[in-house]
Amino acid sequence: MGSKSVAEIQAPGAAFDAAAIREQLDRLVAHPLFSNSKRYPVLLAHTVEQTLKGNASELKERSIGVEVFGRSPTYDSNADPVVRITAGEVRKRLVQYYYDLAHAGELVIELPIGSYVPVFRASDRVAPDRPVEAESPLASLEQPSVAVTTPAEGSAQRVSPRFRWWRIAVFVLAACGLGVGIGMRFQDLRPLGPVDRFWAPLTAGADTATYCLGEPAKDLDASALGSLEGSAGGANAEPLHFRLHQSGLFALADVITLTNTAAVLEARHKAFRVVPASSATFTQLREGPIVLIGAFDNIWTLRVTEKLRFGFESRNGVALIVDRKSPAQTTWATAWDLPYEKLSRDYAIVARIHDNITGQPVMIAAGISEEGTEAAGEILSNPVYLRSLLAKAPANWEEMNVEAVIETQVIGGHPGPPTVLAVETW
Repeated sequence: MGSKSVAEIQAPGAAFDAAAIREQLDRLVAHPLFSNSKRYPVLLAHTVEQTLKGNASELKERSIGVEVFGRSPTYDSNADPVVRITAGEVRKRLVQYYYDLAHAGELVIELPIGSYVPVFRASDRVAPDRPVEAESPLASLEQPSVAVTTPAEGSAQRVSPRFRWWRIAVFVLAACGLGVGIGMRFQDLRPLGPVDRFWAPLTAGADTATYCLGEPAKDLDASALGSLEGSAGGANAEPLHFRLHQSGLFALADVITLTNTAAVLEARHKAFRVVPASSATFTQLREGPIVLIGAFDNIWTLRVTEKLRFGFESRNGVALIVDRKSPAQTTWATAWDLPYEKLSRDYAIVARIHDNITGQPVMIAAGISEEGTEAAGEILSNPVYLRSLLAKAPANWEEMNVEAVIETQVIGGHPGPPTVLAVETW
């Protein structure tokens, strides 16, 4: 194909010179999101180059495993899912790269879920040469570009929209049913407790609140749960990475957190709706208060916490909560390949902030794993635990943004009482 237009490969209606694509590839692999890893840049570069050479149809899991990662032609891709895991990280890092306004206007390279064939398209984000107020930096994310491709071997089947919304409706009804008894009581007449006061910015007003729940990605299939290269637990261990990616449409802990916190809204007769992160648009999130549940499986949580003191990152196979005021703080971390049965503690972020981008109050309950998210939900719904957080905040916390890092001990797959490790207010 040489330097001719590669529009016939993907991205109908737009033409890109191969040299321009390679130039953008060089920018990507030189960025710390990729350059700090050995696997991520080599997989991205291989898929882009093979596509430019007209070999897109040969980009299969096994061929990549052999050509990129040096696996034997007869290797068991179910027992060694290195290609799927690496591709999932590449997708995540591409999203993080292009979310930065510093890269607005650059040619976009995407790796669609279910395929190892990259997509090339023009950026639909505004370069930062005009005021941000003229257009929200998230506005372009309302309708993300998705290429229609044939699923790669071993890719998981997607849930149909009708079934997806039916399940969401079931969860909403369950949450509403739990809150009906609470809402029927005369709670409006009692003095406001710490939970009501903490939630006041979200329960005030008539606007409908939006619960945005994370969705485990579908990069891995169930047969891959047998083992992971380098896993300390052996062939029968279930690494944390698989647990997060195979728990279904919604994680049970997220649904528990939804149910517990929805009772707070029901008690104040506050209307709410539930949407999965992939379906939540920027327009929806601007319509009223927001509750974000889940971290690495919820792209909106990652975006909102991106500029906060405490946020989430994934580095070299480790999922962690970072302290941007103290970059050396790395103890709030869990290895992705840790056998799930050996998970003994989890960390989470609890926050109540006013988000300048959406213009709405936002509540966050997000753990590195499911147990952390559930413990964060307990902080937000249990006055005893919430008081332990507020005890570390200024007396006028009700007028401030609040963000905290919590820890929970995990015993038998269940979170223990949450412990507050750090609190930031502004």
